[in-house]
Amino acid sequence: MNVAVTGLGATTPLGGDVPSTWSALLAGEPGVSPLEEGWAETLPVRMAARLRVEPAEVLDRVQARRLDRCEQIALIAAREAWADAGCPPVDPERLAVAIGTGTGGVLTLLGQDDVLERSGARQVSPRAVTMLMTNGPAAVVSLELGARGGAHTPVSACASGAEAIALGLDLIRLGRADVVVAGGAEACIHPLVLAGFAQATAHSTRNDDPAGASRPFDATRDGFVIGEGAAMVVLERAEFATARAVTAYAALAGAGITSDAHHMTAGHADGQARAIRRALTDARLGGHDIDLVHAHATATPHGDLTEAQAISDAVGRHAAVTATKSMTGHLFGAAGSLNAVAAILALHHQIAPPTINLREQDPRIKLDVVTGGPRTGRFGAALANSFGFGGHNACLVFQSDNRDGGDRNLSPRQGRHALPSTRRGRP
Repeated sequence: MNVAVTGLGATTPLGGDVPSTWSALLAGEPGVSPLEEGWAETLPVRMAARLRVEPAEVLDRVQARRLDRCEQIALIAAREAWADAGCPPVDPERLAVAIGTGTGGVLTLLGQDDVLERSGARQVSPRAVTMLMTNGPAAVVSLELGARGGAHTPVSACASGAEAIALGLDLIRLGRADVVVAGGAEACIHPLVLAGFAQATAHSTRNDDPAGASRPFDATRDGFVIGEGAAMVVLERAEFATARAVTAYAALAGAGITSDAHHMTAGHADGQARAIRRALTDARLGGHDIDLVHAHATATPHGDLTEAQAISDAVGRHAAVTATKSMTGHLFGAAGSLNAVAAILALHHQIAPPTINLREQDPRIKLDVVTGGPRTGRFGAALANSFGFGGHNACLVFQSDNRDGGDRNLSPRQGRHALPSTRRGRP
C-alpha cells in the first residue's frame, strides 16, 4: 500500500522554509561558510553549514528559551509541513509523530555541563533534561499537534531521518495511524563535535574554500562539512487524503532498512545494496524503474565510492544521481529527511537539483551525476539513500505520475512550493 505525501517543511542552511531551500538547491547555491565564533580559531575545522534563518527569529521568545536548538528547528519544520498539508482533520488517536536525530540536545548537554563545572549544581537549568533528551524533538512536536498515536524517535546516526519516515510508512500500513508527521532534526555545531570529526579524518579541512569544501563524487573530495537543520513530511493513508480531496506531492511506495555488521564508520556496499533492494521490493519495483537517485554522498573518500558501487549493483547506471550535501552540508540525523524532501520535489516538478563542486568526477564512480545545473526529465520513481555510522542503512522509494514538468492538479497550498519563475514549470 502506497502512502501519500501531502505536506513538506524544512529549515536548512539554504533557507528558513521549503520554498527558499528548493529555489537555492535548483540554483546551486552553497550553504557552507566560515565559522565566526572565537572558539573556532583553534580548531582544525573552521567552517560549517549554519541555518540560514535563526530559530529565534521565528519562534516566540519564551518558547525558544525553553527548547534546545534541535527541538526548535524540529518544531519550525513540523509547523510548516502541517500547514502545507492543510492541517489534516484527524482523530488525535490516529495521529503519530516520528522524528529522528543523531545527537538530540547535545548543545544543551554540553552547555549545561559547562554551567555545572563553572557555577555549581544550583545553576543548572531545571529544563536541562527535557532540552537534552534525544526524544525531545518528537515530544515537542507531538505536544504542538496533540498527537496521541505515538511519538517515536529513531536514533541511527545519519540514517535517523529516513528511518523515521520508514517508520511512518509502517505505522500507516499497519493500521495504527492515518496521519504521521515524520522527519529528522539536528543541531550539533559545537567545538567538541567538530574536533571529534576532525580527529576521525571524516570532516573536510578546506578552511580556505568553505563554499567548495563539500565535493561529493569528486576525485579530490576529503570529507563532509557539518550542517544543521530539520526537514519533515506529512504522510497520510491514501484513502484518508482522497476523502479530504487533497492532492499529494508524491507517494511513498517503499522503504528498506538493513545493517552492515561490518565496521563502526566504514559503510559496506553489500549492506547498502541490500537496503536499496529491500526498498525496491517493498515498492514492487525493479532497479530499472528508478529514474532518479538522491544519493547520501557525504563527500568522504570511502563513503562515496561505496555508495556508488551499491547504486550500480542494485539500481544500475542509467538513473540520474544528485548529491545536494554539496550545498547543504551534512545534516546528520536530518540528512535523510532532507534528501526525501528534495527527491519528492524533484518528482513533483520533474527537475533534479545539481551536484555542485564536482570538477573532476572520480573515474572509479561510473554514475550519471547531475552537475552544471538542474536537469529536467521524465522522473517516475526516485530513490533516496541514507547511511549512518554504525552500519545503519535506510532507503526510501517515492513515485509520481506528474511527468509533464508542471504542477498538474495542484491545490493552492501546494503552489507554495512551485518552481521559481526562471525555471521550467508554472506556479
